[in-house]
Amino acid sequence: MMAAQLLWLGGGNAAVPSGANAFISNEVSYWLVSGVIVAGWAWMLSLFDTRDYRILGSGFEEYRGVFNASLMLAGIVSIFAYLTAFELARGYVLIAFPVGTVALLLSRWIGRQWLVRQRKGGNLQARVLLVGSRYSVLDLNRDLSRREAAGYNVVGACLIDGKSGELDPNSPDFLPGTDVPIGGNPEDLAGSLDAIGADTVVIAGNDVTSTQWLREVGWDLDPDRHFLIVAPGLLDVGGPRIVTRPVAGLPLLHVDSPKFTRMGLLLKRAFDVLVSGLLILVLSPLLVGTAIAVAATSPGGVFFKQERVGYSGNRFTMWKFRSMRADAEEVLKKLQSERRDAGNDILFKMKDDPRITKVGKFIRRYSIDELPQLFNVFGGSMSLVGPRPPLDREVRQYEDHVHRRFMVKPGITGLWQVSGRSNLTWEETVRLDLYYVENWSMAGDFVILFRTARAVVASEGAY
Repeated sequence: MMAAQLLWLGGGNAAVPSGANAFISNEVSYWLVSGVIVAGWAWMLSLFDTRDYRILGSGFEEYRGVFNASLMLAGIVSIFAYLTAFELARGYVLIAFPVGTVALLLSRWIGRQWLVRQRKGGNLQARVLLVGSRYSVLDLNRDLSRREAAGYNVVGACLIDGKSGELDPNSPDFLPGTDVPIGGNPEDLAGSLDAIGADTVVIAGNDVTSTQWLREVGWDLDPDRHFLIVAPGLLDVGGPRIVTRPVAGLPLLHVDSPKFTRMGLLLKRAFDVLVSGLLILVLSPLLVGTAIAVAATSPGGVFFKQERVGYSGNRFTMWKFRSMRADAEEVLKKLQSERRDAGNDILFKMKDDPRITKVGKFIRRYSIDELPQLFNVFGGSMSLVGPRPPLDREVRQYEDHVHRRFMVKPGITGLWQVSGRSNLTWEETVRLDLYYVENWSMAGDFVILFRTARAVVASEGAY
């Protein structure tokens, strides 16, 4: 606010003029106005819980809260100024709120980057005791371990369907494939937390033995030192689809069914056409240069085209710059029988694939080989963001539930790309694609595009 005042009004003691019918008859200094708005902004951010420890560092939810709080304040100030004839300078308002909102979002993003680095280094993490059946605890541990940035460090597991006993970090009994010790007593979780030095208990909601037991767990924990989290048996359901409604003391979770409105699909298509067309124009020198490099360094065509399966199971031709030898498909049959160090049972990948040319290795590293797919997007067979476009031979191996990925157009990028690309297992790839399909939003697409740019620059999981 102070910056807006200096930019628009200078450093003097400018005052808001009083209109003939103004509610406030005396002139008011812009310094006072700025101070009041800053105080109101801080109050509005608190009202939207943007400083809650469960929100700080969460990413999209935190940014959305900051944006909504800022938008609400701008609306309140505008309505107040109109109703009271308080003649705020339009330039002051047009500078103050957009610049202030961007500054807030930038500061939150910088703070989140610092927090993520700290958590990945083992600091500022919640020390978690998992409680539930062996299979539920394994699933929870896998999911929490995958997201180090979330700040949950699993240090112990208490099995409801297994043995109870003293929880010891040096215990010979661990969760399979992990270094998480098993032990503790479900009837004394506060003592189990203290024994392992944990501060947070995460209970698999589908393994709760009784509501009375869960209530007693909450009573036994020290509210100043311990935190209780219940993980419901809902997999891969986005936050906007979940609404909690207490009824007769029961926290009922209302889960909306996945749906795609006509307006949402129209907006996505308009965005695809606009951005893909713009990128084709801007990147045309790079496209021409890459085509020349591919043609000059290895025999074969410039482009690699392949039939893929897209929206509603329809086939389409996908275009790429050729990054492999001309006989790559014939060599593939031999390579599929060999042991490889990447990919999975359905998606073939090799870190040192002998079929890739020297130019191909470079353009694959930075995803330049994918750029011709912009023409697929512009033509309507693909989208900028969506599930990975599969081959027909891959589709023949799909389980029934995997076909839900054909509810939307395949994308040049997607959750599968920004979450590891070639490093993912097949199950993880499917899970990410289905999560995208069932929880799609334009805001989510923007986040994926931003993360894609960052992943491409770092060449994460690309080979």
